[in-house]
Amino acid sequence: MALLPVADARHSILSAVSILPEETVPLVDAHLRVSATPLSARRTQPPFATTAMDGYAVRHADLALDAELEVVGEAPAGHRYEHALLAGQAVRIFTGAPMPEGSDTILIQEDANVRENDKIRPLDIPKVSAFVRPAGLDFMQGSVLIEAGSTLRAADLALLASMNYAQVPVIRKPRIGVLATGDELAMPGTHIGVDQIVASNNFGVAARITELGGQAVDLGIAKDTEEDLLQALKIAEANQCDAIITLGGASVGTHDLVQQAFHSAGLSLSFWKIAMRPGKPLMFGTVGGMLFLGFPGNPVSSMVCGELFMAPLIKKWLGQPSDTPLRHATLASKLPTNDQREDYLRAIVKPTQGSGQLPMVQSLNRQDSSMLANFAKANCLIRRAPFAPEADQGTIVDILMLRPD
Repeated sequence: MALLPVADARHSILSAVSILPEETVPLVDAHLRVSATPLSARRTQPPFATTAMDGYAVRHADLALDAELEVVGEAPAGHRYEHALLAGQAVRIFTGAPMPEGSDTILIQEDANVRENDKIRPLDIPKVSAFVRPAGLDFMQGSVLIEAGSTLRAADLALLASMNYAQVPVIRKPRIGVLATGDELAMPGTHIGVDQIVASNNFGVAARITELGGQAVDLGIAKDTEEDLLQALKIAEANQCDAIITLGGASVGTHDLVQQAFHSAGLSLSFWKIAMRPGKPLMFGTVGGMLFLGFPGNPVSSMVCGELFMAPLIKKWLGQPSDTPLRHATLASKLPTNDQREDYLRAIVKPTQGSGQLPMVQSLNRQDSSMLANFAKANCLIRRAPFAPEADQGTIVDILMLRPD
């Protein structure tokens, strides 16, 4: 039976989901959430002409090096001078305060010679409108400043506050249960039997869900029994998970029970096994009203499957572009002929010194799917098409970044 191509597997998964409903959260809780609608300013910023410096609000027409202006009042931030400025008058003003009516320029305090009897004389003549921030300099009421589908970073929260948002409409986070499976697994820091290993990829997959804007639900470790697996499934259902991801138990061994156990709970399997390395035993379907992704147990396999299938899934749920963005790079060393599976090689890409040149990418020497240290060292994956011929040093290849630049 032919293995399913990677592109077809991704299409099958993404076709099963649509954008999740929106919810409203307090601004303080909107960090790294995804905006559900375009967000427009609810007020003009600044709402009035204001000074950018401490000094004196004046009429530019009154300024001359031999002129003497009368200081008739002051305007600290948050308190405007209530009268119109007349010819020959000045108002002591502080950064952020509204410009008095009739004034058009700021004479900064360093350029003002303070005289007796509330008089000042200019030491320099500024340009008209110097140090004045006009109303709407930043933005105008009604201007759309944040598009739908935007991940709200720290600067966006500051902007939203300035736009007068106390509550923000965001896309509901997808809830994804993460279940490690296998008698051989023990949690970090617990008693580890002589024939056991420490569970690891459940932490990596859960962290990646969080990074992508989802909510990971820890389902722990299920032993190699149907009872344990079905109990974890019930916990995922009780937590109203949108999807459940199992790690391990996806192959064909006697103790790989995930598919068998979930079939007894009504699993509808869309596909099993894909033409990819690492990650061939990938499963996808629905069970208990949730999407089901069965990742291989090898840590690197599950993390690569997370990038190729889980990441686009979460992005589509959140209304963001769900394609897998590939870049070009130049091989630093030769790669052998590939077989029938689409291959994703752990690699390190480094920028070149020359302007306009493609970065150089070096495949790591060992590609065993159990080697997390190599995966953590890598910052990209080299994608090789099925049956790709031998590639010499200098060949241009596709890469998928694992970390931001």
